[in-house]
Amino acid sequence: MTVPIGRRRFAAIALASVAVLAAATACSNDSSGGGGTADDPITLVVDVFGDQGFGYEELYKQYQADHPNIKITERGKGLGLGDYNTRLTQQITAGAGAGDVVALEEGTIVQFFAQTDKFQNLADYGANDLKDNFLPWKWQAGVTPDGTVLGLGTDVGSMALCYRSDLFKAAGLPTDREEVGALWPTWDEFIATGQKFAAADKKHKFVDSATNFYNVVLMQIASNGSGQTYYDKSNKLIIGENPDVQTAYNLTTKMIAAGLSNNLQSFSNEWNAGFKNGTFATIACPAWMTGVIKGQAGDAAAGKWDIAKAPGAAGNWGGSWLAVPKSSKHPKEAAELAKFLTSNKGQVEAFKAVGNLPSSPQGLADPAVSSATNDYFSNAPTGKIFAAGASELKPVYLGPKNNAVRTAVENTLRAVEQGKPAAEQWQAALKNGEAAGK
Repeated sequence: MTVPIGRRRFAAIALASVAVLAAATACSNDSSGGGGTADDPITLVVDVFGDQGFGYEELYKQYQADHPNIKITERGKGLGLGDYNTRLTQQITAGAGAGDVVALEEGTIVQFFAQTDKFQNLADYGANDLKDNFLPWKWQAGVTPDGTVLGLGTDVGSMALCYRSDLFKAAGLPTDREEVGALWPTWDEFIATGQKFAAADKKHKFVDSATNFYNVVLMQIASNGSGQTYYDKSNKLIIGENPDVQTAYNLTTKMIAAGLSNNLQSFSNEWNAGFKNGTFATIACPAWMTGVIKGQAGDAAAGKWDIAKAPGAAGNWGGSWLAVPKSSKHPKEAAELAKFLTSNKGQVEAFKAVGNLPSSPQGLADPAVSSATNDYFSNAPTGKIFAAGASELKPVYLGPKNNAVRTAVENTLRAVEQGKPAAEQWQAALKNGEAAGK
């Protein structure tokens, strides 16, 4: 799942990261080491991230009931993706401290392709027999060029737009989700709709964040265009050569120039407060975002949010894989747990718990998903809305330092939000992105 990106907090200072790493390492070494035989009790540590986690709580209970010799401990719920990735990278490089099962997010899994010696090849534990349980592109993204099955897919971030129907009504815009989706067949028309909203409502902004807008547009355009963003598949930096990047950047600066952004940094305290205070009307909305919105906006906003089709073609933001580090003292048991959590049943249960959309075709077709509605979002048919685009998704190659390059580009967009010239900041994005990606 992504918190995205997935789910991204950037406020932790280095000292805190070191402290978290030290504590996590001690915890992992304690919990992974128990049990000498298959009949002795052992503890498996599962590392995840994000405010809502991955929705595995009930699955853990079932697995432990079916495997009395296994106790499962989860870490990382509430930890932002940036901090999680920093910690995990340090642990994998050190060969110690990581959980027995670890989540690898879409923006970082490729960086670990160069460290397959630090992970179990899940093919050695029967993973290849499960290939048909995943969307083809999702399966392939977890397999390294040499055929190592590094991770098994959890969710996908099939795209929609979430919007505040009460704010739309007050601004004189349609509120019915079909009519709302018809307002913006393209991103340019989405911006035009935002200008109409802004003319009628001087108190609220149309979108939460320029950087969220940019990343969603980029992933959608790349999915239906070049199939890559900042790197090509040989891991060459192409930030200045890929027209998809500049197209997304130009659309974003056009939106900023129209005064539509709330200028919030995703997963910051101010962004969280924006939900609670209702300061913006729309947000790019992969399936997992529904759980974030509900968690941050709270009960007071129930029924005020709804979900409509996103502009343009199908797109994806977020999604993860589960892997087993070589440092696990119980690799067989860890691999079996990873297979269970990413099974069709596991993915459906995670969807029911937190809204994470399955990457399993069978999971997407399950009535619990395909017929699902969400009462918080005005009874929107979430299964139908999100599953419709998932099967049409095409993979986007992100490259080994995708997140570092992305952050460098995002920083220039924040500078545009603060009044810096867009053309100047595009040049800064090229320069800083190149430096971050080397």
